[in-house]
Amino acid sequence: MPDTTLAELAHEVRSKNAGPFWVTMELFLRDADGYRIAADESFLNERVVASLYRVDEETIQIFRIPSLNVVKISFPRPVSQGSLRDRDMHAGQHHVPLARMVIPPAVS
Repeated sequence: MPDTTLAELAHEVRSKNAGPFWVTMELFLRDADGYRIAADESFLNERVVASLYRVDEETIQIFRIPSLNVVKISFPRPVSQGSLRDRDMHAGQHHVPLARMVIPPAVS
């Protein structure tokens, strides 16, 4: 049986700029069960996000919004928007590692 990913639990997983210095990613989960998995702090937490995106764990903000079945994650951009080393000016591809996270059987 193939592994289930966060993308499969969601209507949409997206990322975008939150100003020129921050990235925000949003998981819009299909239902309360998907939200329960994505919001589980033992599965998705600052340490995990820091590892995925190579950013300092202390700079990550995670917002869990159960009334909307949404998990929102924000952290400083590694380089400011539009700078010479910026490879994704709109932060439109940052969500991919998050979306591909496999749900471990213990969490589902």
